[in-house]
Amino acid sequence: MNLRRRRPAIWALVIAATTATLVVGAGAPGSASVQRATTLATGSFVFRTANGILPTWESSDIRITGVSPGAAISSFGNTYAEVTLPIVAVNGSAAFAAGGFRITNVDTGEFVNCATPVIDTKAKVVDCVTQGGINRRVFVIRSIAAKTNVFGAFTRTTIYRGMTLRVANTLMADFLNEALDVNIFSPYVTFATGELTVNKKS
Repeated sequence: MNLRRRRPAIWALVIAATTATLVVGAGAPGSASVQRATTLATGSFVFRTANGILPTWESSDIRITGVSPGAAISSFGNTYAEVTLPIVAVNGSAAFAAGGFRITNVDTGEFVNCATPVIDTKAKVVDCVTQGGINRRVFVIRSIAAKTNVFGAFTRTTIYRGMTLRVANTLMADFLNEALDVNIFSPYVTFATGELTVNKKS
């Protein structure tokens, strides 16, 4: 898919997501409260499901797929799934991804969308736009193993490695379980590990 042709549409989604995140999160614990300018960026957010997660999903007919320009692949033997999302903008500690992913119960057809995710490394949260245009805190980042900055002549690349992701809380686990008609989501286990790379003008 030609991202340059879709840039105006993607940018509009990013602006909308930025506004929603800052308005919903203003003054709330664990959320960015300082409004800054949103600027274009590149990079990626990649996460891989933790040990045992995908086999558990498989036994409950749960699948994860990418929403373009995001993508999801499963390993040989379906031991893990890896989701890759392109970063298109940044606002302070929040990186904005295009596309998203979908978790589906293939037996019933029920699903949950995670569109235009916002990954905030300071607040340590991952927010998504779900069905009905509702912004939800889907994941929390329990820890980040390492942060590296690489400076170029006109750019700065920041890499966050070893990000440990969990379902945000019991309310989100209950939402996922009810929406997908399962009983497998929990905030007490590691859902995935991830890596975030953000390139922007310095």
